[in-house]
Amino acid sequence: MKVTILDDYHDTLRTLDCFSKLAGHDVTIWNDHLQDVEPLAARLRDTEALVLIRERTQIRSTLLERLPRLRLISQRSVYPHIDIDACTRLGVIVSSNLHAGTPSYATAELTWGLVLAAMRQIPQQMASLKAGTWQTGVGSTVRGKTLGIYGYGRIGKVVAEYGKAFGMNVLVWARPDSLAKARADGWPVAASKAEFFERCDVISLHMRLVEATRGIVTAEDLARMKPTALLVNTSRAPLVAPGALAAALRAGRPGMAAVDVFEEEPVRDPAHPLLALDNVVATPHIGYVSREEYELQFADIFDQIVAYAAGTPTNVVNPDVLAKT
Repeated sequence: MKVTILDDYHDTLRTLDCFSKLAGHDVTIWNDHLQDVEPLAARLRDTEALVLIRERTQIRSTLLERLPRLRLISQRSVYPHIDIDACTRLGVIVSSNLHAGTPSYATAELTWGLVLAAMRQIPQQMASLKAGTWQTGVGSTVRGKTLGIYGYGRIGKVVAEYGKAFGMNVLVWARPDSLAKARADGWPVAASKAEFFERCDVISLHMRLVEATRGIVTAEDLARMKPTALLVNTSRAPLVAPGALAAALRAGRPGMAAVDVFEEEPVRDPAHPLLALDNVVATPHIGYVSREEYELQFADIFDQIVAYAAGTPTNVVNPDVLAKT
């Protein structure tokens, strides 16, 4: 099959052990990012199986309708970036292993790295040292402080355990069913959303982006945070109301933020509102970007292509399409 892989920024996938699963297929890998429909459609015109790296490229009906040879989209995890109804209408199978019960430890580890980096001002201290200045300020430790986990899922649970290991007091806020899971695991939960934002010294967001969670963190929520508090987001930027985080940081509540996600990616403008603030630690959506995580994810993705080629598609999220194919 003609297989196309998009957005492999560092040409990493061909170096993975699992890449051998695609032996015998005609594979094209693109290392840049392209979202404009017409040039992207031209790039993909002969593609039969499309490999996506998470949500880096939006796959909507206007693009899909220009790809008559496309038969399979293979990826891993959730798929808000794919027009599933259009895929079904056009006879395109979407295979995506949702890896139930398996957290992204890479994302959890980066989350904790961002917590420590922001609280101890590690990037600022490094920049100061390289500029010839010895110590630029005084950071804070995390021990004894309250870590808020907003959204108690697979990653949130792991980050809560990291917080406990560092001597933090963990507090959870989430949907009712997730709060029940947190209680069952022995974690205290906040009495209300307002109390959660008021009490926590560090709040880490761990929710999927769906319509119900879009903008779930409001300007009013942020204004309740302590001037010494830290907000961490390694999930999705639109969980926070548009523009609210930058405005809140300028107003001083919370006092810091650490983010790995942005409303529009990739970010190329160093004058981005968050990047321009001294009280922000930011990374370019690298939560899941590790060799170990890539091996895990793309073994699943390539297995889905192999299964489709054998006539037995797996992890199909739009099963109605099977009747058409």
